[in-house]
Parts: sequence; structure tokens; C-alpha cells
Amino acid sequence: MIKNKKILLGITGSIAAYKAAILVRMLVKSGAEVRVVMTPDAKNFVTPLTLSTLSKNPVLVDYFNPENGSWNNHVELGTWADLMVIAPCTAQTIHKMAHGVCDNLLTAVYLSARCPVLVAPAMDHEMYHHVVTQTNIKLLKKNGCGIISPGYGSLASGIEGDGRMAEPEEIFLKIDTFFPTTPFSGKKILITAGPTFEPIDPVRYIGNHSSGKMGYALAEEAVKRGMEVYLVSGPVALNPPAGVDHFTKVQTAVEMYDACMEIFPKVDIAVFAAAVADFKPKTTYSEKFKKDGQEFLSIELEKNPDILAACGAIKNHQWVIGFALETENEEYHALQKKKNKNADWIVLNSLKIPGSGFGTDTNQIVIFDENDRAHPFSLKSKRELAFDIFELLQNKFTDKQENKK
Repeated sequence: MIKNKKILLGITGSIAAYKAAILVRMLVKSGAEVRVVMTPDAKNFVTPLTLSTLSKNPVLVDYFNPENGSWNNHVELGTWADLMVIAPCTAQTIHKMAHGVCDNLLTAVYLSARCPVLVAPAMDHEMYHHVVTQTNIKLLKKNGCGIISPGYGSLASGIEGDGRMAEPEEIFLKIDTFFPTTPFSGKKILITAGPTFEPIDPVRYIGNHSSGKMGYALAEEAVKRGMEVYLVSGPVALNPPAGVDHFTKVQTAVEMYDACMEIFPKVDIAVFAAAVADFKPKTTYSEKFKKDGQEFLSIELEKNPDILAACGAIKNHQWVIGFALETENEEYHALQKKKNKNADWIVLNSLKIPGSGFGTDTNQIVIFDENDRAHPFSLKSKRELAFDIFELLQNKFTDKQENKK
């Protein structure tokens, strides 16, 4: 997707500027034509010589080249690119961009740009969360800029927090998927993943063995196909895939329900891959429950909200896909679930098949489509199955678009 694209990379004065060299190398290696514009302060962190060597183009810093008096035409640069990416982008440059301050070549190029712009903020935790910075970021979004959210980690100040620039691999993936060629271009998707934990007391809970690997593989594949991804995850030992736009971490079924009900009206597709607990303790103890010589303990349970059914009941244009993990009469129960919860597709997997189900890297599934037709897939990695699911879904969307013509 990146091959032959013209990428204009802006670099500002942040310690994260060294990562820009890695990004340039990745872009050039993928066949992009890269030109670099730096602020004067950025030269304190990475040299123009390094970046010009990697990009195979001169690096521009000032309006004029003092050696020969030539002018760096910011208008020409702004109209040359297919995409402008500013990474890292400091709080100061974000402020200038948001308010039209044009006091260096980079901001002048930004104001002249006729292409889409992606911004990767990089700053200290408190600076990032300051109301002024967040207001400026909202202004950039309103003006059409895409924001590549910073991550959480060690910062130059010595603390840990938000504000760490997204890694070059994530920024590269955002750029790569910015030029999608699939029917999913511009589509938004909600994916749920992992288990839910229903607390008995502060120590104990009711849960299941879901690892979240299937849902996370689906999110990763959705990113690759250029979708805007909303991932709602229960407690798992996984990091969100690079490129996920909106990540919500929850513990309980009620928390997952609330998150999904807020997100669902915004999306075009919803895939409910999470293993949500059907029941929760009716009473949750505020302190650790002591056995105190008791031989038996009874816990009264009550139903959790049914997320798939709730979304199926209110769907309008959305395409809804549910997952069914069964142990007996599998096809019958899967099709009943599809019907009762008004899902368009149901994905059946079984605990009886070795290598399938909870906690594994592999799975074996059968997809029942809107006509109840079965599409079986052999045992393979969950990433491969995520690809298969989206291939089948992409064919569906391609057919829908063809029928509209």
C-alpha cells in the first residue's frame, strides 16, 4: 500500500526524534518516497545527515539554504505529498498547528498541505494530559488531522506515564493502512475479546479460561485492512495490537456491556468474540470472605446482561457476528444462538477438538452465515482464522457494493 506513495515526515524537538530515523528506513524500504522537514530544535536530537542518508533526499530545516541562498518552497512541499506525518510532535508544535502559528518551515508546510496529516504526539505525562494540550489535540482532530495516540511507558523525565511517542512500527502500520484498497476502507468495527471476571470479594472471582487471543487476532487483522478499530477487552495478558484506534479495558460483564452499548451505534461491524460470564454473584463482599470453619458456601447468582442480544436487538445498518463455544449438539445450539440474538453470523468452536478453544494458539471453527450456510475451517492458528473470517466478510461487503451499482 505504501509503495510509490509520497510521504512528508515532519520532526520536532523531542527526545523521541531518534525513532524517526527508524521510521524513515521502514518507509523507504517499503518503496515510499520520503522527504523530511525538521524544526531547528530537532537537530539537537537527530542529525539531518542521518535522515538525508536514509531518505535519499535533502533534509529541510529553514526557509533558506544559507550556502547558496536558495528558497525551500513550503507551498510546493505541502502540495507534493500524499500524506504528511509529524512524528514526534511536541506540545509546542501541536499548539502552533492548532492556532495557525507559522514561525518555522515545518508549520508553514503544514498550513500549505493539501494532503491528509497524521500527528504522533510526544511529551511528558502531565503535559499530555494538560487541558490546553488536550484542547489543542481536539482542535487538530476537528480540523481533520489524524492523531496517533502516544503510549504508556518510561519518559525522559524519569517517570512512567502517557506521552511516549508511538513506536515506529505502529506509526508505519498507521501509514500503511492509510491507503487501504479493500471494501473496509472507512469502516468502523467493534471487537470484544477475553473473559470477564465477576468478583465474589476483593480476592476471588467467577471467570473462565479465555486468553483473548482470538479477539486480539481479529483486531490485528482489522487494522491491516484499514478499519477504525474499537477493541473492548476483558482481563488478559496481551498488549493491544499496534494500530488499534480505541482500546477499552474492562473487568466485568456489566462494564463490557456499558462500553459496547456506547460504541455500537458508531460502528459498521461488531464482532463479539469475548467469553462473557453469563452469571455474576448477586452479592459481592467488600472484604475477603473468611471460611471460619464452614464446610459449605452457597453463592447466589444472577444473570449478566446479554451483550450480543442487546446489540442484535438495536442493530440498524450494523453487521453483527457472534461466537459460540459449545460442548454438545454444537450446530443446533450455535444456530439457535444466532437466531435468538439476531446475529448475522455465528462462529462456532468446540472444546472437544484438541488444539481448539480456550488458551490455545490454534482453533477450529465453522461460520454460519446469514442464510445458515456452514463455512468450515480446519484447525489453524488464530491469526490465520482471523484472516479467513475477514476474507469471507470482505467477499460479503464486495457483493453488497456490487449490488448497489
